[in-house]
Amino acid sequence: MNERKNFLYEEQKKRQRDAVGRIEKIQVEYQSPVETITLVMNKCISTPADCAKHISEGVTKTSAIAFVDGLPWDMHRPLVSDCKLQLLSLQSPKDNVVNIAFWRTCSFQLGAVIDSAFKKDIKVHLHSFPVPNIKEGSFVYDVYLELPEWKPTDGELRAMSAQFIKLSNEELALERLETTEDVALQMFQDNPFKLQQIPDIAKANNDKIILYRAGNHIDISKGPMVGSTGLVGRCTVTAVHKLTDAENLYRFQGIALPKGILLNHFAYGILESRARKLNQTTWIHQSMEDNEEPSEKISIMN
Repeated sequence: MNERKNFLYEEQKKRQRDAVGRIEKIQVEYQSPVETITLVMNKCISTPADCAKHISEGVTKTSAIAFVDGLPWDMHRPLVSDCKLQLLSLQSPKDNVVNIAFWRTCSFQLGAVIDSAFKKDIKVHLHSFPVPNIKEGSFVYDVYLELPEWKPTDGELRAMSAQFIKLSNEELALERLETTEDVALQMFQDNPFKLQQIPDIAKANNDKIILYRAGNHIDISKGPMVGSTGLVGRCTVTAVHKLTDAENLYRFQGIALPKGILLNHFAYGILESRARKLNQTTWIHQSMEDNEEPSEKISIMN
């Protein structure tokens, strides 16, 4: 399944790169708190991550997301015109956008872990993850499991946490790709939930589906996400709750800290305890603007 997804992803990526044609130059004005640097980059090819490499190793390692002409922009999303660029780390307060991108990335990584955690004879379908709601204290992913009443053991939760940490340590780039409804339907033809969601998402977004990839794991998300799994530090898969309003649908939950943020055992234990409680945020249609404060528009499950 992942092989077909990645084949189609690479095919679309190459097609879009070939469509660029003759390479044109653009001017990117990098703005930091201490200086402004003008970079000459390649239109529709160069990304904020490429710009960071021209600035410094430190900026390259710590940049989580970009702001292009004041708008959030993924680190690996090509730049399309002359622009002003800001690069934000996970310690950069900016309208909560950085925090939300971090939590969204954690949900994406959790989906990758779940997708490979079960034996092949157990049917697993990733359903969706809601807009991050930091006030709930955990990131989540809702998953269909062909298991009627499953409760993970502490050992199973620890094993998933270890896989999550392994994925972070691999420091995989979070690639972004826009594709069409038809291609997305081909990619996710084995997932009945994604097949139901894709037409509505495409209809609301001019036939565009936004995909993210880390390693060989591909999922649908409006984004933005942080630039690398390596920006995720200490993490724990804390709980799995059976959702009562859908057959065999389970909510996986976790908590994580940005790389470099240290907490003592007691303080981190408080976060873990909170993250074990059922996160009651509901999934909303991806076509809604999900960069706003989510508490303003997310309903609570019964």
